[in-house]
Amino acid sequence: MRKGGKRKSTSQKQETEVKASSSSQENQKENHKLASQAKRAKTSKPQPQLEYFEDKRNLEDLWKAAFPVGTEWDQLDSVYQFNWNFLNLEEAFEEGGRLYGKKVYLFGCTEPQLVPYKGENKVICIPVVVAVVSPFPPSDKIGINSVQREAEEIVPMKQMKMDWVPYIPLENRDSQVDRLQSQMFILSCTQRRVALKQMKIDRLKKYEYCLPYFYQPLKEDELEQSTEVQIIFPAAQKPVFCEFDWELDELDEFTDQLIEADELDKDKKDAFKEFVKERVREAKKANRQAREARKKALEEMSEETKAAFVNMRFYKFYPVPTPDTPDVSNVKAPFINRYYGKAHEVL
Repeated sequence: MRKGGKRKSTSQKQETEVKASSSSQENQKENHKLASQAKRAKTSKPQPQLEYFEDKRNLEDLWKAAFPVGTEWDQLDSVYQFNWNFLNLEEAFEEGGRLYGKKVYLFGCTEPQLVPYKGENKVICIPVVVAVVSPFPPSDKIGINSVQREAEEIVPMKQMKMDWVPYIPLENRDSQVDRLQSQMFILSCTQRRVALKQMKIDRLKKYEYCLPYFYQPLKEDELEQSTEVQIIFPAAQKPVFCEFDWELDELDEFTDQLIEADELDKDKKDAFKEFVKERVREAKKANRQAREARKKALEEMSEETKAAFVNMRFYKFYPVPTPDTPDVSNVKAPFINRYYGKAHEVL
């Protein structure tokens, strides 16, 4: 009986040891599992947050692509300091818009204006885009004129490294340009800003006095009707700047008034009068030649071309208001320049 009891006791002890060993292994596995989870949690990298960017609009950079003709080189950066929005221009090319399906030539310009921005009035160089609806380029020339220059120059665009080039919308930029039948052309300038330091001052200033040129043969030019001449008479102290109207002004009286106002030395009276007479002769000759050229152009012009000039339209686009840009809504004006005159519509 005792021997049998001893075997039973030993058997129970072994069973207890087996259970304890099994429990210990399970605990070890659980601890290992928890340790692994803790390690993974500790070493796992945080998931980066996804960033969302707005898709670029198809014509978003159209206003930047059109060179701002006549803008001083050192003012270009100030034009682009704001993220101007020309959504009105972009929408004009969409179905139902004013420019949809039409051949359009676009050029840029700038207008310094006093406008409100962030609670105060500031002089801002406002970008403007002019769209010309025409079946052919409105002109291949550029006018160079300013108060400081004695004579106006009309030169080929290419002389100033400017030309009409196709504008390629964003969605088509992977295509070959020559295969695209572009209906949009921009006035582009290939003059590199880095080369300006080597440029002569007179040449450099010409860019600042540039104006997109346009000649309307069906309408008598204002210059053909004008009886005024710009006078810049060289003098030792300072040049004499004035305007003389050969129909309204009497030369002797006009000259005496300048002397009385200390604008002209008395001993320069005769020289000044001869200078003015020469300028008047040049202006009358230019007016006569312009009338003759217009008459000849009309005689040689086809009916199709005449119709194109009749139907040609000018649209002037200003930036639309946004929270990040100055409000230009109160400074919009239809005047483009002395050659184009006024826009048919301002937007």
